[in-house]
Order: sequence, then structure tokens, then C-alpha cells
Amino acid sequence: MKHRLIALCIAVCTILSIALAGCDSNSGELAAQSPTSEVTYKDTVIWAQAADVTSMDPHVGKETAAVTVTCNVFSTLMEVIGENDPQPLIAESYKQLSDKDWEFTIRKGVKFHDGSLLTVEDVKYSLDRAIASNYVNYIVSFIDTVEITGEDTIVIHCKEPYAPILNNLSMPFSAIVPKAYVEEKGEEYFSQHPIGSGPYKMVEWNPSESVKLVAFDEYFQGPPATKNLIMKVIPEAAQRVIALETGEVDIAYSIEANDVDRIDSNPDLVKHARPSMTCFNFFFNLIDLDRPTSDINVRKAICYAIDRQLIIDTIMRKNATLATSMIAPVVACYAPSPAYEYDLEKAKELMAQSSYPNGCNLVMVVNQSQQRIEICQAVAEMLKELNITAEIRSYEQATYIQALNNHEHDLGFSAWITSTGDADYTYYPCYHSTQQGKPGNRSFFANEEADALIQKGRSTTDAAERIKIYEDLNKIIYDTCTQLFICHPLQVEACSKYVEGFISNKDGYNRLRNVKCRVS
Repeated sequence: MKHRLIALCIAVCTILSIALAGCDSNSGELAAQSPTSEVTYKDTVIWAQAADVTSMDPHVGKETAAVTVTCNVFSTLMEVIGENDPQPLIAESYKQLSDKDWEFTIRKGVKFHDGSLLTVEDVKYSLDRAIASNYVNYIVSFIDTVEITGEDTIVIHCKEPYAPILNNLSMPFSAIVPKAYVEEKGEEYFSQHPIGSGPYKMVEWNPSESVKLVAFDEYFQGPPATKNLIMKVIPEAAQRVIALETGEVDIAYSIEANDVDRIDSNPDLVKHARPSMTCFNFFFNLIDLDRPTSDINVRKAICYAIDRQLIIDTIMRKNATLATSMIAPVVACYAPSPAYEYDLEKAKELMAQSSYPNGCNLVMVVNQSQQRIEICQAVAEMLKELNITAEIRSYEQATYIQALNNHEHDLGFSAWITSTGDADYTYYPCYHSTQQGKPGNRSFFANEEADALIQKGRSTTDAAERIKIYEDLNKIIYDTCTQLFICHPLQVEACSKYVEGFISNKDGYNRLRNVKCRVS
């Protein structure tokens, strides 16, 4: 069995290593030469990512592929850069008035891209709008009301004490949008023609190809370092690295395990790597009773049948650690969790006890990431030992998300990022019964005891007590077998050696306002 899988992995990696056509290395016009230095910089920095934006509306486009763009267009009350704690951004300052009430003073003179001033009305409107969003309400669902208390002040009244409030208010999903513009133009228009208060304006969107951003010279923190940013969609991981090597792009996101050594061995490239807050996992479909995964014995059999360490050693090239939950060890309030270890004989016993003792057919849904497809192929190969045949359906990002939300999967591949760095960001949207579908609960899991623990975890401020709560929650998740956890991959991005000012953000959403690229 292992030999067959290793052969499969080697074959796939060989295909990926075939070099594709190169591109012009002098992308972007040159900026004027500095009078005090011989160093010149491009006026355009190009980054490559695996998928296109799903929506330019920050209260809808929650997928990483969208947020990597919109976090440079919109601003939030708070902001996290690199490894730092949340710092004021649109908020000039804040103070906690009580265990449930927080006052924020809004900066004066902040402008939206249409020249209008950002006001407390826009802040209240934006937070209320995020609360009402079926996509991102989990990030602000702790809010009871937003009260305007002065010309430049608001008070956020929480439903109950909420420890990670500042982390959540730094998330791009809680971005401040212009009330008048959205109401005048309408939701659909806004999702394609966004106006924010961030360092860059969106000026061109070629779906499935690229997005062009232009510096907003009236940005309240000063003009960005580079005039133009271009996001280029390059789905294949190996192609992104080739584009980086040839100078077609200056920065590449989501460097996959196959290419890490290639980056390391190239003196013209710089690797940015960190332990990630991401979990590669499969959501089991629990809601459709006619699907095999509605049978807990089938789910447990699948979990025992998957040799995750083999996947890490081969496909991930050891650039990952075993996952026992959706929460990575680097996340605040990480709690130990039981796990299903590889045991093929146990898997066969459980399958024999199931409603499908002779095997079954499954549907796996995944996006177009080659690495994720390879993991699905490896899992499908292992499931043959249980007489399970898995059909892999790979879609571009927007269709992939829609398929999961419509529960078209038996197993849906997920790369969930605990973006705030706090456990509640994952436990609430992925496991609370009110968050099924779009917010993140794509197992369609519903459990009253789990709901109560999730609510208790998000209203408790003592870290040790929260960890104990999440240990109890993990036991329920384990017993129910809602997911197949694979690994926590290393977060890797790479840049040309000529790029300056790039900071790899721990939430995976890189802010590029200080990035520039020297002419080689």
C-alpha cells in the first residue's frame, strides 16, 4: 500500500518539476531615480497567488484569496502587523470601560478613496453590516450594539465579556466601508467597485487573471512605498515559483512543500517561513443522511485508514506537523485533543460494522491547489484498502466554496486559518450550530453541548479556564468525528532578493504598503 502511494507522489512531483515558459524580467515601469541615491525602484510590485478574489466586499469575500487583496484596500479599527499584538489603526485610541464595554476614538481626517471623510457613522454602519453578513458575522457576533457617543467616539457594547475583541477588530472582515457610497451604489456594484480608506485603490479587476491597485496618495499614514500593486492569479504552485525566478512577479504566496528546497537553493530569492495557524483537513458531510459519511463508523474508519505521517513525509516534504484539531499549537488557548492514529485493521473492523461493509463511493471537493489535490489523491489511494472509491472534484475557488456551502461533498478539503490567533475564531464558525455553511461549519455539525461550551469559551477571559473548556469541546468533536485532520503546514512565501519592506503576517494577510522593489 505505502509503496503504491509513494510511487503516486513521486509521479506527481515529477510532473510538477517540468519547467514552463519564462517571462520578461523587467515587469513594471521604473520609478524616477532618487537624487540622493543610485538605487532605483520599480513603480510596480507584482505578487502571485493561487486563486482569484471571490468578492471585493470585505463583509462577503472572506476567503484568503480575496482578503490578500482587500486588506490593502480597506482599513480596520485595529491592525496586526507581523507578530505584533493589535495596534490602533482607524481607531486613534481605545479604552475598556467595563468588562463588556469598549470605547474607541476614531482618527480625524481619514479619507475614503472618493475623497469623503470617514466618520463615526461609517464605523457604526460597517460593524452593523458585518454583524448582518451571513459570511463574516462570526467575527463580530460578540457585539450587542454599537453606540455613537460623540463626534469622534463610539462604544462597542458586547453581549458578554469577550477576550479577543481587539484581535477580531483587526480582521479585514470587520473593515470600515463608506456608508453613503454603499447605500447609493448598492451591494452588487460595491462588491466589484470597492471604495475603502486603505493605502491602495482598486482600479482594475480582470476575473481569474489579475487585480491592479494604485496608491492612494491621501492615505492617512502617508503615501505607500510603491505606486502600483498587481495581484496575478497563477493557480499552479510550481508556476508561481518559475514566475518568481524569471522576474515575472516579485513576490509569491503559498509556496508549497515541493518548491521549498528550490527557493532555498536560489541566491536570488528570499524565503519567509513560519509555523502557520492553518489546518489542512477534510470536513465530513454530516447533514445528508443518504451519504456514507452520515454513518459514524464510516467516518471513523476513514480517519483510522489514513497514514497522515506518510502524507507529511512525502507530499509535504516534512514541512508540516500532525494535526489533532483545527487549532494549531501557535494559537492562543490551544488545547490538547485526542486523535485517530493510523490503524488499518481497526479501520477495516469499523467499516465492517458500518452500513457499508462492502465499501462505498465518495465525493471529495477541493480547490485547484496542486498540493491539496495531491493530498486528496493520496487519501483516495489509501481508502481503496476499505473498498471505498473516492471521486475527486477540483474547482476554481468561488465554485469550490459554493460546492462546500451546498454540501455537495462527502469529504470537503479545507485549509482553515485561525486568523486572529485566538481559538474562538475557529471554534465558533466551524462548530457552532448557527454557523453552518457560509461562515465555516461545513460539516453541518450541530450539538447542543458543543454550542454551550463554545459560548462559554468565548465569554470567559481566564486563559487557563478557556483551555479546559476547549479540551472538553475537543472531546465532543473527536467522539462525533466531524473531520479528518491532516496537518498544520508551514506558511511559506518568497520574494525576489530586491524586494524591501515585506513582512510575512501571522494571519496570512500581508499588508504591502511599505513594500518596494529595487531594479535588479
